Amino acid sequence: MKTRIVLTLTLVLALAGCGGSDPSSKGRTVVASFYPLAFAAEQIGGAGIDVRNLTPPGVEPHDLELSGSDVRTITDADLVLYFGEGFQPSLEDAIASTSAQAVDLLDAVETRAGGEDEHGVDPHVWLDPIRYAAIAERIGEELDRRPEAGRFAAKLRALDREVSRGLSRCERKEIVTSHAAFGYLAGRYGLRQVAITGIEPEAEPTPRDLEDVVRQVRAAGATTIFFETLVSPRLAETVAREVGAKTAVLDPLEGLTEEEVAADEDYFSVMRENLAALREALGCL
Repeated sequence: MKTRIVLTLTLVLALAGCGGSDPSSKGRTVVASFYPLAFAAEQIGGAGIDVRNLTPPGVEPHDLELSGSDVRTITDADLVLYFGEGFQPSLEDAIASTSAQAVDLLDAVETRAGGEDEHGVDPHVWLDPIRYAAIAERIGEELDRRPEAGRFAAKLRALDREVSRGLSRCERKEIVTSHAAFGYLAGRYGLRQVAITGIEPEAEPTPRDLEDVVRQVRAAGATTIFFETLVSPRLAETVAREVGAKTAVLDPLEGLTEEEVAADEDYFSVMRENLAALREALGCL
């Protein structure tokens, strides 16, 4: 991650190049820090709203580093949608150092229940469709698109009912994941997350941490260790070999891969793929 000194120099250079633009020549621009916020803004904003996702396909949003053009985009935007609490520190530094009109959407939802462990606050609230609906409604307020936000939120609540039915009768309740991104999903549907690493996906567990995870996995009788599309499966494969389990993908939807974009996947289709993976792993009826 770039140091604050380097970022400050980038900001100075970027702002120096901002003069001469003609705001009247552009439509309303909304910058979203990563995929779930960009997707909601696109679905709610419709025509007349130009949504720009700062995190490219295939990039882990925790690792976001800003270029000079990114900083100019943030500064020139009519609205910046992001998550605080250190989720993307370089973006938070840029927002604090410019005149950007920014909204921290973590403020729109209750983040305490199921969302904090010894590693820090879990920002993955969008994996709970009900909390994601609350974020959508806040975006609708900011964009003056309340009816559109209401329709999008209704689709999310319908998805919640679908997932709830799909996970209502399962042999097991423990989901073993490569990092602690699924606390809100687990909390919403009565599951228990057993995470190999903490909130940060690049964190390396200690040997004692791995031993503890292996013990919990064996005690739970878990048959599947989940890994993610944007993170190396190495740790998940290590635990799976140790306990004789298989591996499968459980997508935290921090971003889509280039292949998912090409296949026209979106939040709803990936969440339904997650539901199918969970049902198989947990032995659901």
